[in-house]
Parts: sequence; C-alpha cells; structure tokens
Amino acid sequence: MKRLIIHGDPGIRKNAIIDYDDEEQVCFSISRQGDWHGPNEPQLWCVIGAEEERGDFERRNYVPHWLDTESIDAGAVEVVKHADELAVE
Repeated sequence: MKRLIIHGDPGIRKNAIIDYDDEEQVCFSISRQGDWHGPNEPQLWCVIGAEEERGDFERRNYVPHWLDTESIDAGAVEVVKHADELAVE
C-alpha cells in the first residue's frame, strides 16, 4: 500500500482501479483536499494498493504515517475502471 497525491481531479472515486507503476491499483480511500482555501486545483489524497491488500486496509493493519507517499498529476492517471463500473459485493 502507498499514499498517492493526485494534483487535479481525474474523475475517480473510492474503489476505482487505476494503472500506476505499470500495475493495476485499487483506490481504497480518497480524501479531497483544497476546495476551500487550498491551491487552484483540488488534490486527491488516496490510499492505493493491490486487491490482495484490501483485507489489511479494512482491518487497519498498517500505519498511515509510514506509507510511502508519491505525487502525480491528474492527466497522468490512467483509469482502468471507475467505481460505478464495478459490481457491488
């Protein structure tokens, strides 16, 4: 798992699947920052990981402050599947 800060809004929401580092990553959570007093464009602070890591995320079996953090522009995010395209389990 890692934290990914996306500068801008590529139109993704929680549970979307993106292609990042040549791997499909699930956006387990997304926090939208910067709407009120922030920069000119919003930032999405996401926790992403492989589908196999979903159990660890749901049980909070990680320390959020110790996650590797990376930053990317919204235009560089390739969306594989939007959350509304996925079947609800």
